[in-house]
Amino acid sequence: MSVASRSVLPTSVFAFAVSVLVCLSATNGYAKPLAPGLTPFGAEQSANESGSIPAWDGGLTPENTKPVKDKLEDHYAAEKPLYVITSANQAEHADHLSDGQKALLKAYPESYNLPVYPSHRTAAATPWVYDNIASNHQTAKLVNDGNGFTDAFGGVPFPVPKNEAGEYDARKILWNHLTRWRGLFIKAVTSEAPVHANGNYSIVSADQSVYFLYYDPAENFKTIDNQMSQFMASITKPSRLAGGALLVHETIDRIKEDRSAWIYNAGTRRVRRAPSVGYDNPVPSADNLLTADDVDMFNGALDRYDWRFVGKQEMLIPYNNFKLSNQTGDYDQLLKKGHVNPDLTRYEMHRVWVIEGSVKKGTRHLYSKRRFYLDEDSWSIVQADQYDARGNLWRVHVSYLVNYYHVPVTWSALSVNHDLESKRYYASFLDNSNGLAIEFLNAPPKKGEFSPQALRRGGTR
Repeated sequence: MSVASRSVLPTSVFAFAVSVLVCLSATNGYAKPLAPGLTPFGAEQSANESGSIPAWDGGLTPENTKPVKDKLEDHYAAEKPLYVITSANQAEHADHLSDGQKALLKAYPESYNLPVYPSHRTAAATPWVYDNIASNHQTAKLVNDGNGFTDAFGGVPFPVPKNEAGEYDARKILWNHLTRWRGLFIKAVTSEAPVHANGNYSIVSADQSVYFLYYDPAENFKTIDNQMSQFMASITKPSRLAGGALLVHETIDRIKEDRSAWIYNAGTRRVRRAPSVGYDNPVPSADNLLTADDVDMFNGALDRYDWRFVGKQEMLIPYNNFKLSNQTGDYDQLLKKGHVNPDLTRYEMHRVWVIEGSVKKGTRHLYSKRRFYLDEDSWSIVQADQYDARGNLWRVHVSYLVNYYHVPVTWSALSVNHDLESKRYYASFLDNSNGLAIEFLNAPPKKGEFSPQALRRGGTR
């Protein structure tokens, strides 16, 4: 697959003027100017030449949508697919597919497909976040060989991810994913399911909460003291796992200070430190289909890989998956043999940043190489192609994006991790039987809510 690097600046005076006006109108004039031709996120504001990717006009926000009750409104429910990519016709669309997508089409030729719809650039955030991104653009710096950063807060640190030589820096792009806007404080009731090659699956459900200190308006880069976020999960079913709980304090500069983690064991009723929550350590509930740093497509330290910028390309990616988010029927309608039900998915043409990590000499990881595709409008890794020690494509991870427009936040409606060798997959972020399972809270949590003592209380509920 060839990926060409592209300029993000318009080439004509007319384009310059139009893009500035559109960007200002799209954000109601609140956001500080970032750069000519760019959205407040740092994406190209203009449409592509063919028109298959429209110009960004501000996205979906509370101001231009209806209030959310028990589920997200599918703003594009009346649209029909423009075309459907199958194993038989994938060669016609090869330039807009990743190797992972091609591999899935080949692995499941009779059932897997990609329904392609008109593109809508719905990603949005609040004016406060836009202002922070513009400020970060002037001050943020990488430290410790790119394993941390300084002088940024409340928005992605590197909206124009170039180094001093004017070249794109893959580490800055990856940091934008790690720090992307996902709200201040969330609580969720979600499920996950390892799906076997024969289609059988088992459900694991948990109460989860995340506090994004990096986005707390009452704080700043210095006061959060290297803390990025705090996460807690308490398993509610099945009964053999119920009561187990996990607490993680995620740091920014992992070289300066590693993440802290604690586990509550319901059998012993004790809380203990968990030093192995990171890198390629397996996630117990995922049936060995997920490493710790696979969660949220990628998390944690960057230090085991040499990262390089591959390019920017137009690609078909899962986007505006309202139908998938609002699927409230039986899980049997969603979790099919080999993959999720493609009739519930939606693909669109968008621009993506493409970066690649190769394991450093003298370092080990289950994945010898990882290629990430990031949505330019939200900085979310939307797809990851993972390679084994022999250099063969092994696992394909997909994040089905949707805009929680009442916040607004662009995040996953469902994440799916495919293992090409075993023909198994792992579906997470399942909220399909609970309606709108994620609650976005505007106030930070109470003091002590993410402490080891609180972990024990949560595990015994």
